[in-house]
Amino acid sequence: MKYELYTRVALAIDIPEHRFKKGDIASVVDYLTAQDNDEPGLALEFFNTLGETVDVLFVPESSVEPLAADEIWHARHLAEAA
Repeated sequence: MKYELYTRVALAIDIPEHRFKKGDIASVVDYLTAQDNDEPGLALEFFNTLGETVDVLFVPESSVEPLAADEIWHARHLAEAA
């Protein structure tokens, strides 16, 4: 699925080495071109609840999913994922 820049998406997987969990919200900030039949990727910017950037990660496009109207925001401490 092609996401517009700055669209909010949810992680579809856990990324424990970066302390992120499935369902964490990020913004799409760039596209990564696929090489040799590889899956296209996305640059995601993650924010804390105050709107400050926590991290920017590059992930395969299949690692995210669109947000849905029947979902709600949830706060957790980033250290909990470590």
